[in-house]
Amino acid sequence: MRGTKVVILGGGPGGYEAALVAAHLGANVTVIDRDGLGGAAVLTDCVPSKTLIATADYMSEFETAHELGVHLQDQEGDDVSDAHAHLAEINQRVLDLAAAQSADISKRLEEVGVRIVRGSGHLASPTSVVATTEEGQEEFTAEVVLVSTGATPRVLASAVPDGERILTWQQIYELPELPEHLIVVGSGVTGAELAQAYLGLGTRVTLVSSRDLVLPGEDQDAAAVIEEVFRRRGMEVLNRSRMAGAERRGDGVVVHLEDGREIEGSHVLIAVGAIPQTAGLGLEEVGVELTESGHIKVDRVSRTTVRGIYAAGDCTGVFALASVAAMQGRIAMSHALGDAVSPLDLDAVSANVFTDPEIATVGRNAASMAGVAAVEEVMMPLSTNPRAKMLGINEGFVKMYCAKASGVILGGVIVAPRASELIFPIALAVQHRLTVDQVAGTFTVYPSLTGSLAEAARRLHPTRTN
Repeated sequence: MRGTKVVILGGGPGGYEAALVAAHLGANVTVIDRDGLGGAAVLTDCVPSKTLIATADYMSEFETAHELGVHLQDQEGDDVSDAHAHLAEINQRVLDLAAAQSADISKRLEEVGVRIVRGSGHLASPTSVVATTEEGQEEFTAEVVLVSTGATPRVLASAVPDGERILTWQQIYELPELPEHLIVVGSGVTGAELAQAYLGLGTRVTLVSSRDLVLPGEDQDAAAVIEEVFRRRGMEVLNRSRMAGAERRGDGVVVHLEDGREIEGSHVLIAVGAIPQTAGLGLEEVGVELTESGHIKVDRVSRTTVRGIYAAGDCTGVFALASVAAMQGRIAMSHALGDAVSPLDLDAVSANVFTDPEIATVGRNAASMAGVAAVEEVMMPLSTNPRAKMLGINEGFVKMYCAKASGVILGGVIVAPRASELIFPIALAVQHRLTVDQVAGTFTVYPSLTGSLAEAARRLHPTRTN
C-alpha cells in the first residue's frame, strides 16, 4: 500500500532486503540500524569469513601446483614450496571489503528513498518505535514493523572472550599476526570453516568436536570427506571431546576438556553457536511471543503473534542463513503491503559450507529420508569426472535424491571446490519439481563438473522404473 509507514529494526540481510521491497511497493521506509548496513553477515560473519577462506584457498593452489606439473621458482631457479600469509594485510583487506559492501548497501537504500537512522530501536507499542541515537531519542509511528536484529556469538561463562587470546568469530579480524597454535572449539559450520581457513594460512590447528564427526548438522558422507581432508592436511581433530573451560596461561591459552585433558595453544576460537538479539526490544511488552531460547515466533510469511509486527533472520531461529533472512524479509513486506507472495519453503533452501572442498546442499537431506522406501538415491564420486581430473580434484561427490514413483528430484549434495556454484541446477530442479528425466535430458558442457549432475540423474532413471 503506497505511503504505508514501515519501520525496520536492523539493517542485516532481512532488514535491507525488506526495505528494498517495501520502497519498491511505495511504502515510507525507515531502517534503524546500530552496527552498520549489512549487519553481521556483511561486517563480521559471512563476507569477512568467506574472504578469509578465499585467501586460504588461493594459498592452497601453491601447494598443489606441482601435481599439475607447475613448479614455482625463485630468481636462482630453486623451487619455492611455501607461500606465507601476512595476516595483518589479509585482515585489512577483509575489513575494507566488508566496509565497502556495507557502503554499497547503504547507498542503494538511500537511492530508493529509505531513511537510515544510526542507532538502536525498541517498540514502545505495536505501532510505535523509539530510536536512540547520539542526538537523543526519536519516535516513529509505524503501520508495519519488521524486527531483524540478528544474533550474536554465544559466550560461555567458563571461556569469556577477551579479544586477544580467547576469541569469538567476530574478533578474529583484529589479530595482528597468525596464531602459532589455534584451538577451535566447536565443529559446526563456523568452527569447521575457520579452522580450515587458518590451517590453510599456515597455522597449527586443533579442532575440538563434541560429536563423532565434524559438521554434525551436515550430510554425514560429506562430513566424513571433510574430516579426512582436515586430518590429511595436518589438523588435529579431537572427536567426542567437550570443553569444560578456557583460560589464559602466560603468553597463550589452555583449554580444559571435560575428561580432564588440557590443550595448550596460543589462541582459542570459541564457535559454539549464537543467541538471538531480542532482549531489550520491548517485544514481550507489546505481546510478541518468544521461544524458550529467546527467538521470535513467526509463521511462513514472517508474521509474529502481534498484528502488523513481522520478524526475519537469525532472531527468528528459522534457518541461520543470510539467504533465508533475506527471503523472510522480502516475504514479510510483500505480505504486509498486499503484494503477491508465496510462503517460505524450507524444502527448497540451498546452503553451503565453505570448507575446501565445499559442501553444498539443497532440499531434503539423507537423515530426513532414511528408511523411506519411496525415495531413490545415487552417489557418484567426482574422481571419475574428466573435468575434475584435469583440475586435480581428488575428493568429493555428487549425491541426488528423487521420488521413486514420479522421479521428481527432492534434494542433493555436492562436495567439490566451488560446490556453492554447482548446486544451483539442483536447486532449480527442487524448486520447480523437475524430474530426473528432465535434468538428464538437458545438455551439459563436456567436459564439465556439471556433467556429473546429469549423469546422476541418468543413473536414477533405471532404478526408478524397476
